[in-house]
Amino acid sequence: MPDDIKQLPEGGASRETKLADALSERYLAYALSTIVSRSLPDVRDGLKPVHRRLLYAMHQLKLDPAAGFKKCARIVGDVMGKYHPHGDSSIYEALVRQAQDFAARYPLVEGQGNFGNIDGDNAAAMRYTEARLTEVAQALLEGIEENAVDFRATYDGEEKEPLVLPAAFPNLLANGAAGIAVGMATSIPPHNAGELCGAALVLIRNPDATTDDLLQHVKGPDFPTGGLLVEGAESIREAYATGRGGFRLRAKWHVEPLKGGTWQVVVTEIPYQVQKSRLIEQIAQLMEEKKLPLLGDVRDESTDVVRLVLEPKTRLVDAKLMMEMLFRTSALETRFPLNMNVLDADRTPRVMGLKEVLRAWLDHRHVVLVRRSEHRLAAIARRLEILDGYLLVYLNLDEVIRIVREEDKPKEALMATFTLTEVQANAILDMRLRALRRLEEMEIRKEHRKLSTEQKGLQALLKSEAKRWEAIGRELEATREKFGEATALGRRRTEVGGVLPAIAVDENAFVEKEPITVILSEKGWIRAQKGHLPEDAELRFKEGDALHGWVHAQTTDRIVLFATSGRSYTLKADAIPRGRGDGQPVRLIVEMTNEDAVVAMFVHADGAKWLVASTDGKGFVVKGEEMLAEKRTGKQVLVPEAGKEACICTPVEGDSVAVTANDRLLVFPLDQIPEMTRGRGVQLIALKDGELKDAKVFARKEGLAWRYGSGVRVETDLATWRGSRAGAGKMPPTGFPRNRRFGV
Repeated sequence: MPDDIKQLPEGGASRETKLADALSERYLAYALSTIVSRSLPDVRDGLKPVHRRLLYAMHQLKLDPAAGFKKCARIVGDVMGKYHPHGDSSIYEALVRQAQDFAARYPLVEGQGNFGNIDGDNAAAMRYTEARLTEVAQALLEGIEENAVDFRATYDGEEKEPLVLPAAFPNLLANGAAGIAVGMATSIPPHNAGELCGAALVLIRNPDATTDDLLQHVKGPDFPTGGLLVEGAESIREAYATGRGGFRLRAKWHVEPLKGGTWQVVVTEIPYQVQKSRLIEQIAQLMEEKKLPLLGDVRDESTDVVRLVLEPKTRLVDAKLMMEMLFRTSALETRFPLNMNVLDADRTPRVMGLKEVLRAWLDHRHVVLVRRSEHRLAAIARRLEILDGYLLVYLNLDEVIRIVREEDKPKEALMATFTLTEVQANAILDMRLRALRRLEEMEIRKEHRKLSTEQKGLQALLKSEAKRWEAIGRELEATREKFGEATALGRRRTEVGGVLPAIAVDENAFVEKEPITVILSEKGWIRAQKGHLPEDAELRFKEGDALHGWVHAQTTDRIVLFATSGRSYTLKADAIPRGRGDGQPVRLIVEMTNEDAVVAMFVHADGAKWLVASTDGKGFVVKGEEMLAEKRTGKQVLVPEAGKEACICTPVEGDSVAVTANDRLLVFPLDQIPEMTRGRGVQLIALKDGELKDAKVFARKEGLAWRYGSGVRVETDLATWRGSRAGAGKMPPTGFPRNRRFGV
């Protein structure tokens, strides 16, 4: 016995294994099971195991399109008991989704009863609903009784189930798929079956066809709920070529004129997988938050047809602008991802492009055709063998009757006398007397000729690959005719609009403009109060806290914070907490570390420039637009050296710069400082052991001003302190603040 195996007293054995190894082994088994048996569809029939088992169980129950309905509880019971040993609720949910015409582009199940709706309401219990297969499902199952596919034993070994369906319908792309496995996922939107058949025919005629050739037929996804596809042609081509990408989908709408020059927008199609009730709730919530100032009201006037009514605030509102605002803020526009991660014919998960998916489906159809042809040939051979025996009866009828009447072992006698096989002898002995009529002989000869002709045709088919592909082409033409553009089911629902012209939307139109005062405390609490407060307004803060600074702004403005880390952060003024309370910590609004503090807060203005600098005396001029940040993490503008931090952010309004460091003041022209977008900057004033205290940009002719007592002092004769950038500077004038800050 190996050293790592120990004998137990009860007669068993245990093996010592590292926990990491044991977990890895078991988790890998779980991951493989999830990927192969639950989450990813097969590229050949586009089905996951639960859907395949559902269709096969319904086929076994003979729930064909022409048959009657059966209770869903019966179907779910058969699937769970024979094929799919999982919960009945998950099986029923899979069945329901296959029956929903707003969820499945080509429903595989025809439901009778309440199967839910686009508002998100659930289906009735399975004991109330009934179902049967659709024509599409019938096409997927076509030939399953003719050895078209392999079967395997079910989980209990008592039944057989198909590994894959014959799939005479391009189900993977036509109905799409979505699933999340372990470490991988799939997301395939539905497409138009007629277009897919057209592309497949191109691939049959020219196996070297490119993705661009196929896209002459496949225009893009075709969602069951319609909508407008607004994605560029190049983006669509790239997505189908690589198997990864996404598609932007918008609701379809039109303007409906009313009396007195008024109007309303009516939405007739909403994006795929968007619940109508949730969409209305979202729009109502945005209106309540005053984020849709152009929209006056929203109503749901839907019956079995979607009809959402959007009323503008006034009739002077631009309908396109109002809808653009809704598209940007609500689920009236969504993005459906494309990730064609599927199981190939070897059950290996991989991402395929459009051409690979269609090629895999066609190769499967080729395999199915060969197997069905071979199965049919075997059946014809068996029948011809029996018919040959029958014909011998008619040629030697008297002798056959004598043998049957007189011989003790008629079967052996027949086989010996006429050189018959056992199958032929048994068939002759099983014949009825009335089959010996002359008319019956003519029918047998007619059937024999017909089967012989069919046999020759199938043999020729199996010998010629070109003929097989011709046969598959005819099958595709029949599928396109049955489920294509000429039918109500196959007519394209999603309109392909291409990239729409950009509509300039001023974000300020989304916000009600009103004056506010933004207040920042020394401990980093920020709030906004209505109106522009006077300078002597009394402000309250938490105990131990005080005013850091305030700015007058409008709710449509953007507030920029510059931190000691050299990063700038942007806040929308209307999003800053309102009221007379303490507000909210800035660190909860933006991702600022506890070690950082706010150096400056200002209102962004187009065309403005700022001088930023760090304590080591290095700085540069930056445009205000470069300090705007879209993310909560902010934007790195000034990059201080290790151990240093940003300390200056002052507006650039003038032609000269004054900088202070400990007991020195230096004045030099502004044009000596470079304009940059990001970096450490240049040395503003020479430093040995001190640090930069303050900097100010001013107009030379107006002089340099600083706070003096309770007033302001202005010095116009600056010759003493004037020099070049990075100079040492000189002692500040008498009366200059001791903290070496200008204060104004």
